[in-house]
Amino acid sequence: MKWNVNSMASRKRGGGLFLAATATALWLSGCASQAPSGPPGRTNEDFIGGTPAATIPGIPADPSTDVTNIVTAGNRSGLGEVDRNSIDAILNNTDRSKPAASADSKPRQSKPRQRAAEERPGLATGFGESVKSPWNRQAFTRETSKPDGTGVVFYNNREGIEAMTGSKWKMSSLETVAGEKLEWGLKGGFGYLPTYKTWTSDERRFVVGKHDSNYSIVLKNRCKSRLEIVLSVDGLDVIDGKPASFSKRGYVIAPDETLEVKGWRTNPETVARFKFSTVAGSYANLAHGDHRNVGVIGLAVFTEKGVDPWTWMPREVNNRLEADPFAKAP
Repeated sequence: MKWNVNSMASRKRGGGLFLAATATALWLSGCASQAPSGPPGRTNEDFIGGTPAATIPGIPADPSTDVTNIVTAGNRSGLGEVDRNSIDAILNNTDRSKPAASADSKPRQSKPRQRAAEERPGLATGFGESVKSPWNRQAFTRETSKPDGTGVVFYNNREGIEAMTGSKWKMSSLETVAGEKLEWGLKGGFGYLPTYKTWTSDERRFVVGKHDSNYSIVLKNRCKSRLEIVLSVDGLDVIDGKPASFSKRGYVIAPDETLEVKGWRTNPETVARFKFSTVAGSYANLAHGDHRNVGVIGLAVFTEKGVDPWTWMPREVNNRLEADPFAKAP
């Protein structure tokens, strides 16, 4: 009887453990099924990669893997990964895989230190509030892979513009590019931002901004055919947030249409407003750890294959409207 009692007790304990394990598994599976699937669109992880302790306002966070022993130098996760144990060697321009240099060897010349983002004055572009801005993607075949025209604007605060320009003159905030096919400029909260040109031969355009204020890029198609416009801010594509390139797809603008690009695209329905920020607080610095190209906005204009954009340009239309039925003979 004693053996039977002990046997029964052991079976009860074993059954209890089995039931407990089963209940735990069911509870965990139930929790997993109720876990949130995450917000739609891109998350902070998409924008900042694996950069530790970095977040961009207005973009939801996303859990990342343990990066305790990984340094990404601002790159996206998996790019340029470096073991933290060898970071001292990298900072000192040495290679630990090779024998240490002898005391008699000539010291290696180090590269000039890039100025830290926190030390740089002037404006850059960060993330503002999220606003609704639907994107109607359209098929578009380019006439050639080379842009039909390009445009560039340099921006800064007033003090920075003074330092960059010297002698200058105020001009219209809107300028035409690509043979007058497109007109564009920067718009602030109370109209277009002050724009200047220098007296130098290149006649660069300079726009004065104000810290913490929003701005947008206004694009007006002046011809009678569709155009595709690729935009970059601080060297980054405004649609995918990665380094800009002519090969990226852009916004397609219908004839005579005006498009106001208000910010960095976060999903097909919303953008994060372009907001003048410090260099340290810029999207380029937070997302990529690279602030070399802050302060510049560029665009590339592409025409559509098989369509002549010159057919009914404003100049031709004006020539028709100004035709004189009783002109004197030459």
